[in-house]
Amino acid sequence: MNRPIRRVAVVAALMFLALLVNASFLTVVRGDDLNANARNRRARDAEFAMNRGAILVGNTPVARTTATSSGRFEYARSYSNGPLYAPVTGYYSYDFARTGLESSYNTQLSGTDDSQFFNRLMNTFTGAKPAGASLQTTINAKAQQAARDGLGDRTGAVVALDVKTGAVLAMVSTPSYDPNDLSSTDLSKAQTAWKKLVADGTYPMSNRASREVYPPGSTFKIVTAAAALEDGMKADSTIASPASLRLPLTTTDLTNEVDCGGATSTIDHALQVSCNTAFANIGLKLGADKLRAQADKFGFDASLEGDLNPAVSRFPSNPNQPQVAMSAIGQFDVAASPLQMAVVAAAVAHDGQVMQPYLVQEVRNPDLSVLSSHEPKKLQSAMTPANAQALQKMMVNVVTNGTGRRAQVDGVTVGGKTGTAQSDPQRPPYAWFVGFAKDPDVAVAVFIQDAKVERSEIAGGALAGPVFASVVEALR
Repeated sequence: MNRPIRRVAVVAALMFLALLVNASFLTVVRGDDLNANARNRRARDAEFAMNRGAILVGNTPVARTTATSSGRFEYARSYSNGPLYAPVTGYYSYDFARTGLESSYNTQLSGTDDSQFFNRLMNTFTGAKPAGASLQTTINAKAQQAARDGLGDRTGAVVALDVKTGAVLAMVSTPSYDPNDLSSTDLSKAQTAWKKLVADGTYPMSNRASREVYPPGSTFKIVTAAAALEDGMKADSTIASPASLRLPLTTTDLTNEVDCGGATSTIDHALQVSCNTAFANIGLKLGADKLRAQADKFGFDASLEGDLNPAVSRFPSNPNQPQVAMSAIGQFDVAASPLQMAVVAAAVAHDGQVMQPYLVQEVRNPDLSVLSSHEPKKLQSAMTPANAQALQKMMVNVVTNGTGRRAQVDGVTVGGKTGTAQSDPQRPPYAWFVGFAKDPDVAVAVFIQDAKVERSEIAGGALAGPVFASVVEALR
């Protein structure tokens, strides 16, 4: 072989080697990233060629995959009562990715999870068509519908939790959207639906139940009361409750919406009537560090983990004295999701134990064998049992004799706290009710962002309390 040919052969061999190394690198090192890339249509086409598993509420599939008779895709995803369950299921879209359980359990639903390797191997030998696993959710259909009906045409959210396990029994956000529009195999139709939803000023795709945070208003007084009890105060401890309180270092006066019953009040009575100045004074007495520590014990400023991927609720990091006073009544920079406030109520009802909230009870193979099952998980203790029981009694008193009377349920012990939260002078206040029931052992947070009534008529007890009661009734 002469020298020119030899040189060409060497160059060709080096180029082939470089190509081999690059191909190996792309396959081994970057393979997962490339497969997950939103622009990789081949990967998306492969996903849509899979028989995706169902998402179940009870025995009813609220998300399922059916075979198509024609068209580009072999299967199509559909949702039963889509707007009702959209905050739970999310959507599964060719061009717009995934949300909700469709996202957090994507590998199990598509059958590509490592735990399903044996099933895929058996399918290779048997020739059976691959299929994804199904999800058995914790949602109670009656509670879900009651929450939706209770909110009506108002903007808001409801979350209901099993007090003892953390199972999510209802999760509703209004207004909602229909996942069928985004999951359509008619891609032009899906794109039109997406543009319409994005342009909608009511933000129907926002999951207000778990993915957004808002000022909790007076419902945060549950946390402040817990901090007081944990610091050694008692339900009958007295605290100054003047008609107005000059905030430290300012010329601003904090006033009460109600008559607190005199210049001093017990903590129990202050919670019963929702006395702002009393709880602001509690906050000033405790200080920011103790308030923040108590909020953190309930789950603020940290992820609640699990399969919900919730927004992180927050307590201000370094508030000054007037900001501490306002934070103690759930204002200033305090922000919480309805899910977080339901966790607070559930922890109080569960003798201080904070349970991890979760949506999926079981993951099942196509043959209905159980692939995995959720075991209730305690995250931490927010209060001693004795103090939690004392706070339970205080919250029951709120519903029996105080601002929460509209949340009463015949024959059921109910405890709770009302809240009316200021957010923006140009925006109506938010209405809240957060509480628990015994038998059924459930905690419920009701949040109404826009009640569609006059500003003067917005009150947590009047607007959100009846929604709480309807959800509890549905679970009896």
